[in-house]
Amino acid sequence: MNINEAIKLMSDHQRVSLKKRSIDSYNFVLCRLSSKYGNHLIEDIGPDEANQFLEELTAGLSKATRRLRYAQLKTFFNFIIDRSDLNIKNPCSSLILAQTFKTPPQKERKILEKESVDEMIYNANNLRDRLILELQARCGLRIGELQS
Repeated sequence: MNINEAIKLMSDHQRVSLKKRSIDSYNFVLCRLSSKYGNHLIEDIGPDEANQFLEELTAGLSKATRRLRYAQLKTFFNFIIDRSDLNIKNPCSSLILAQTFKTPPQKERKILEKESVDEMIYNANNLRDRLILELQARCGLRIGELQS
């Protein structure tokens, strides 16, 4: 099976199972993949080709976008390998790609003690500010949710 046939197979599956924005996002990657490797066999795409493709596709983009494109390409190969019963390893599963596009560790969030929150609410200058702080603290609202 070549890349173009595999893209057609995945696109048919996506029309049934994904929302339009997700399909559009995948199509961005798959169209670029088709133009670069369209007539190549799936088996001919190795980690080096996948890495080169991703580097060209994501050059100058944010880390989050680079991780997204990597995840989309990896999902594409996983889908095709599973559906076609191919006995190959996903080229995106190589250690070098996993390290290049890995998700950074989550930052530890600082949580205020209940006493500190109560003190902030008590020391609010006016009723409006006090109500805003109450809503945020007691209902778990974020600033953006409170503004809308």
